[in-house]
Amino acid sequence: MPTPAMSDTGIRQIGQIAINVHDTNRAVEFYRDALGLKLLFTAGQLAFLDCGGVRLMLSPPEKPEFDHPSSILYFKVDDIQAAYDRLVHLGVKIEDQPHVVARMPDHDLWLVEFRDSEGNLMALMSEVRH
Repeated sequence: MPTPAMSDTGIRQIGQIAINVHDTNRAVEFYRDALGLKLLFTAGQLAFLDCGGVRLMLSPPEKPEFDHPSSILYFKVDDIQAAYDRLVHLGVKIEDQPHVVARMPDHDLWLVEFRDSEGNLMALMSEVRH
């Protein structure tokens, strides 16, 4: 059920997330080939990929004040060890090992952080049922 603020603004969901990149082609290769996201289309220096119904826009910063690391995106995976092993095999810069960050009554939350081709911090997350 939407909260009053959601119904007042009409917000239903996130439609797109912009990720700062300096080399769009290199970033497309990373997100498409290393992470396995579907490339939807390109438009000039912009590229758009699908991540479970959320569109990711790879975009060079329009102004110097917009040239900063992106927010951390947490990509859900079923098998964090297999996903981690694949990233390691592909030479992705890994920040740590998969680890438990929270123990819940019915599952454990696992994370592992990595860097994309542009140096942005990203993470894999997995909810492992007991």
